Amino acid sequence: MIQNEVIRTLMSRKSIRKFKLDVPSKQIVATVVRAGMQAPFASQACSVVLLRDRKKNAFNAPLMFVVCADIHRVELFMRERGWKLKTNDLTMLLFAMQDASYMAENMVIAAESQGMGSCYIGHAMMIAKTLKKQLKLPDGVFPFVMLAMGFPAENPPVRPRYPLDYVFFEGEYPKLERKRVRAAMKSMDEYYLKVGYYRDLKAKIPIQDKARKDVFTYDDYTWTEHISRKWGQWYPGPEEQLRQLEACGFEITQRKTNVKAKPKKKRPKI
Repeated sequence: MIQNEVIRTLMSRKSIRKFKLDVPSKQIVATVVRAGMQAPFASQACSVVLLRDRKKNAFNAPLMFVVCADIHRVELFMRERGWKLKTNDLTMLLFAMQDASYMAENMVIAAESQGMGSCYIGHAMMIAKTLKKQLKLPDGVFPFVMLAMGFPAENPPVRPRYPLDYVFFEGEYPKLERKRVRAAMKSMDEYYLKVGYYRDLKAKIPIQDKARKDVFTYDDYTWTEHISRKWGQWYPGPEEQLRQLEACGFEITQRKTNVKAKPKKKRPKI
């Protein structure tokens, strides 16, 4: 690979879960957020809320950024132009999620350049209703991802990724034969077993199906088994996620789920 300062920063990024007591300065915080804003965007349909309560923040991080998909602000300036939002909520949400993702990634890399570390908390979208109330989010704002951030008090190794040829294809998507899939799995699993990653975290996901016997111990519990247990068991239906979206003012389906819901408020709420 070509090497330069930017590439080295990208390739050395890892999740940090232990932070020093030092609190990043206001200037550093502003720099990180402003760099996030400079990410590519569809409509700048994203916003961020900062939480500083270490006792409540994940991993006792000094900073917790809640990066939101935000079409509320889009509707506000459209109203100033005499327009009303006509595009359906699903399409708008997907565009806004792109913007929020780009912003979060830029913020992480900007933080790395300032000597900080971070950890993505992807569960935000599953507790959106709670976050909406806590952060007083208006309808049209959906908390997408949280970033725990601060100066690292640990230096874990960089975790592996799939081989390039299992991710990068030219011209068309190839048929991925079992030999190729297993080789990619092995490239991931060997590292996690070698360092005892899941044993140290005590992060073995229980099997919910009583008819399926758990034959794995921490001696052979791997990354691909861990990921398989997540998406082979969790959230089998979309109902709960739809409830979280509806609580934030997004109507994704024509028939609404049972949310003790009041009639949908007209956005924007001023």
